[in-house]
Amino acid sequence: MKRLFGGQEEPTQDDRGVRVEAPFSVGEQSLAQLTGTTTFAKDAITALARRHGVSGDGYLECLGTLQREPDNRADPHAVVVLVEGERIGYLPGYIAQDQALTVTGARAAPVQVFFEQLPNGLRAEAWAWLGTGRPQWQWSETNRPPMSSGAKAAAHHADISDMVEEALAGGGARAASFEAGMINGVHYLQLVEPIKQLKREGRLIEALGLCNAAIVGAENAREGREPAPWYTEQAAIIYRKLGQRDNEIAVLQRWLRVSPADRREGSQIKERLDKLLP
Repeated sequence: MKRLFGGQEEPTQDDRGVRVEAPFSVGEQSLAQLTGTTTFAKDAITALARRHGVSGDGYLECLGTLQREPDNRADPHAVVVLVEGERIGYLPGYIAQDQALTVTGARAAPVQVFFEQLPNGLRAEAWAWLGTGRPQWQWSETNRPPMSSGAKAAAHHADISDMVEEALAGGGARAASFEAGMINGVHYLQLVEPIKQLKREGRLIEALGLCNAAIVGAENAREGREPAPWYTEQAAIIYRKLGQRDNEIAVLQRWLRVSPADRREGSQIKERLDKLLP
C-alpha cells in the first residue's frame, strides 16, 4: 500500500487483490474516528508504528482500505480499516451501516494515526477521511488530539464549558434553557468531570454533593422531558457504596417522579429501583 503524503494518486487495487471501488462521500460525515485502536488493534498499531520507525509522540499519514466484514459476529455491517494489511480499527457502526460498500469490494481512504507512549504502553488514535478531495483533518502533527484519559477528560470539560458560555452569550430561548440548568454559577453539564475525578480520589461525600446539585439543575432544565439520568445513576452508585439503601431508593424514585410516564418503563433508573424493592 502506498504512503499518502499530499496528493498522490490512489491505487485501484489493494495489496491483497481486492477490487477497490470509486471514491465516495457520505454527506456531512466526511471524517470518522476509528474504534478499536486501543483494544483488538493494539498489536497491529504497534507493528505499524515499528515498521515506520514511529515512536513516542509520533504521527503517520497514509492510505488505508475500507472493507466490509460480513462474517463479523458483532456487526455484519462492520467496515474494517486496513493499513498495509494491518487491521487498525473500524468505522463507527452508525457510519459503517450507511456506506455504499459491497461485500467483496473495498475503497481507499486517507488515514491519519497519532501515537503516544503512555505508562501502560503505546496508545493510538486514528481517523479516516471519507469524503472526496484533499483530507480536511481536525487534528494535525502539530495540533494533536488528547490521548491520555486525563487529557481527554480535560478536553471534554473544556468543550462543555465553551458550549455553556456560548449558549449563555447567545441570548434567546437557548440561553434561557441553559440558565435554568445553572446551580451556583455552574451548569450541571460542567459537573460530569469533577464528579468522576472525586470518585476516582475516593471523595464520595463531595462527589455526592455535586451529584445532588446537578440533579437539581437537570430537573430545572428538563423542559417537560426526563432529566439527564447520569447524575441520578452516579448518586445511586455512591449511596450503594456508602451503604445508604434508603437514600439510594429515594434518589431513584425522585427521577421517576419528575419524568414523563412513557420514559420511566424500560429506563435504567427503573430497572435499578426494581432490583432494590421487594
